[in-house]
Amino acid sequence: MSAHQQTAASPFIRACRRQSVPHTPVWFMRQAGRSLPEYLKLREGTAMLESCMRPDMVTEITLQPVRRHKVDAAIYFSDIVVPLKAIGLDLDIKPGVGPVVEQPIRTRADLDRLRALEPDDVPYVTEAIGMLTGELGETPLIGFAGAPFTLASYLVEGGPSRNHERTKALMYGDPELWSDLLDRLADITAAFLKVQIEAGASAVQLFDSWVGALSPDDYRRYVMPSSVKVFEAVAGYGVPRIHFGVGTGELLGLMGEAGADVVGADWRVPLDEAARRVGPGKALQGNLDPAVLFAPTSAVETKTREVLDAATGLPGHIFNLGHGVLPTTDPDALTRLVDFVHRSTEV
Repeated sequence: MSAHQQTAASPFIRACRRQSVPHTPVWFMRQAGRSLPEYLKLREGTAMLESCMRPDMVTEITLQPVRRHKVDAAIYFSDIVVPLKAIGLDLDIKPGVGPVVEQPIRTRADLDRLRALEPDDVPYVTEAIGMLTGELGETPLIGFAGAPFTLASYLVEGGPSRNHERTKALMYGDPELWSDLLDRLADITAAFLKVQIEAGASAVQLFDSWVGALSPDDYRRYVMPSSVKVFEAVAGYGVPRIHFGVGTGELLGLMGEAGADVVGADWRVPLDEAARRVGPGKALQGNLDPAVLFAPTSAVETKTREVLDAATGLPGHIFNLGHGVLPTTDPDALTRLVDFVHRSTEV
């Protein structure tokens, strides 16, 4: 039996498909690592990108939150810049800063450095996912990739940016180069997702972390075509496709149109309103504010109940945070949260 067949009846996959579930499934963005002491111990002395390329380490880190928190899905441990590193770009993930690109992409000549991604570029991904699906059994593994806009933003800025000045200057100033850049990144992203699905990932999530910096008109014109291309490229596999961005309340309808089966909402928009904006035919994911986990348990439960109440009647809800787990989060708070959601929604 394939990994996809093994996980088809899991609450997570059923919720993605808007089917009935025994309880609301839960997983957390950035659950693999960040807050877990066992993760920090394992990662000691190993750079982030190196740890993403070691199948034994990837497997262990991906499994840690499943063991500890009893979440309903694992998320593959990696980073959005891994495929860019794999095709030879000179970049690194600097602690406390994030991805830093040695030579930013600014001109048409720079596009030549963005060659196609081949499966042989990322053999460690195929190996790690093979190991993981063997261990996970009926628990789904979510593959993921960074969306073209967010990757482009890192590449053009040379690293994280608050205002995306250079990115927007290129987007508005040379729309043809911008379109070609995103088109090439869409091909790389789609190839990276295909490797993960073919190795056994049961679902995939496209992270467009920075796209909330755009207006709906700019998103539709400058970004949506490349996201559509990614989703269409993996549509034939039949695995659920999730789309998530931060600060995207004004973009939720368009993000749904881009082709995902599940749209993730951050904590700024209640799920009932998010569902109205996304429109029918999509499952919803989210959306507890990650900072709530620092409050006392009773307050966490109150805020969680608000999320669950807002999701009442939605055909397909996956409980998640409205962004990733914050690094100093108490792991026990996450474990209690999973248990609370499961108990509160048990049919």
